[in-house]
Amino acid sequence: MQYKYKNISINYDFYDNKSDTNLIYLHGWGQNIQMMNPIAKPFIKTCNVLIIDLPGFGLSDEPEDVWSIFDYAEMVHELSKKLKMNNPIVIGHSFGGKITIAFASKYKTKKIVLLASPYKISRKTKSVKTKILKGLKKVPVLKRLEPWAKNMLGSTDYKNASEMMRKILVKHLNLDLTKDASKIDCPTLLIWGTNDNDAPYENALELEKLISNCGLVTYEGCTHYAYLERLDQTNNVLRSFIGSDKK
Repeated sequence: MQYKYKNISINYDFYDNKSDTNLIYLHGWGQNIQMMNPIAKPFIKTCNVLIIDLPGFGLSDEPEDVWSIFDYAEMVHELSKKLKMNNPIVIGHSFGGKITIAFASKYKTKKIVLLASPYKISRKTKSVKTKILKGLKKVPVLKRLEPWAKNMLGSTDYKNASEMMRKILVKHLNLDLTKDASKIDCPTLLIWGTNDNDAPYENALELEKLISNCGLVTYEGCTHYAYLERLDQTNNVLRSFIGSDKK
């Protein structure tokens, strides 16, 4: 499906079950809808589920100017309003998690799930492409996606990215959301691996203290893709956190 927003076309999948439970999934940098499907598909028959190709990735157009994290959050908010997904549960990985923090600090949100979501200035030094491909090789469930990742990520690595996406990446990496995270009052779940080199586990411990109503699920020995490395456990945790659909 396509949504026109600020002169750009945004690709998304939407599963409408006329449910009272609205789930929004936001992927990480250099990724797309496919990376969220493993934790979204289990809910597409019971909840209203929205999975977005964030602008600049997948089948969505690039922004026409340099978007901030809050610009991305505003787009998610406007699309969710269009689909009548009020008071959503937002689930974000990495870059998508940072957008989730911005979203929950500004808009009415039922719950959020942050999957290895950096919230302050990153200390990344390796290329985005190299890190993502390295992570994929460690996640058995995603080995089949590696050929797709190699093709798709070639255009999102900093060196090969468009000038616009480079500027957006720099803006994202240099943004500190500490104060915004402290404003979040909805129930929050963190899922994090102790061997995460992209969003260090210390970030999770700090966020757990920053956000008033927050719980942390720790995956010992897992990486930045912890939510996929222990996929069955993640989906069980999500089922428990999301709760039953109440009509």
